[in-house]
Amino acid sequence: MDFNFYAILAATLVSLVVGFIWYNPKVFGTIWMNETGMTEEKAQQGNMIKIFGLTIVYSFLISFMLSGMVIHQFGAMGMIGGDPSKIDPASSYFAFMTEYGDAFRSFQHGALHGFITGLLFVMPITAINSLFEQKSWKYILVTSGFWMVTLTIMGAIICGWK
Repeated sequence: MDFNFYAILAATLVSLVVGFIWYNPKVFGTIWMNETGMTEEKAQQGNMIKIFGLTIVYSFLISFMLSGMVIHQFGAMGMIGGDPSKIDPASSYFAFMTEYGDAFRSFQHGALHGFITGLLFVMPITAINSLFEQKSWKYILVTSGFWMVTLTIMGAIICGWK
């Protein structure tokens, strides 16, 4: 099993790329602005270096965590304490990895798990926060939809890029 740092980095950039498209006024940007009360003037007052810099940092953290959700072989690594160099070559870990090392390592499988993470984890969190903040269902759907698409693509990249 290999941990692909380049896949994590590529997945990190997905939130920016999808965000530029998703929140474009011709896609969902106008709806999002109306639902949040954001204006062009207010948006331009933001510190873009801080916003985009922290977006990259947080997206890296999401990508790193998502790798454990979409690559099932990490579970086998956890059973042996995380250091395969200290494992007896005759152990069940090596037998498992020999037989199933690349099982379910595809773009499609990663996309499925990324989407499920968005649908069953991020969407409920967004919805709960939005209910207490008295945001509309349009806001919940636009924001959750962004994360479902983003996590789907991130999961595909992380799981499929070997």
